[in-house]
Amino acid sequence: MADLSDPKIDEAYQDVRADKSETNWLLLDYESDRSDKLQLTSTGSGGLAELRDQLDDSKASYGYVRIQYSNDKESVREKFILVIWIGPNCKVMRKAKISVHTADVKSVLRVYSVEVPAREKDDLKEEPIVIKLRKAGGASYDGV
Repeated sequence: MADLSDPKIDEAYQDVRADKSETNWLLLDYESDRSDKLQLTSTGSGGLAELRDQLDDSKASYGYVRIQYSNDKESVREKFILVIWIGPNCKVMRKAKISVHTADVKSVLRVYSVEVPAREKDDLKEEPIVIKLRKAGGASYDGV
């Protein structure tokens, strides 16, 4: 079971979700290689691209991102994604625990439209994720 008891995690989650906040992503990492305790590593306002730059190829991490996109020139939507990052050089034992720990993370980072598993930074390109969000969002009048 993952430990997400750090109050900074919930504070950052609420900040990313807040309409008036500039913060649009957060990143959770394990305290150490052997620990199951997650801590808030960083937050930012540069979107998915900025989060991608923070990911470490040797770690497993969890990201939560607010993404803005428009379906047409009159509307802008904001949706949230949950990123489950398993870097290409992540240790085997850490990889083995991810599926169990992801359920614990989902109980804290509760509201999101799509879950994005990522093994390489290219898995986190914004355009394919926006297409997933459009499909998950219901009515789409632009052919997606």
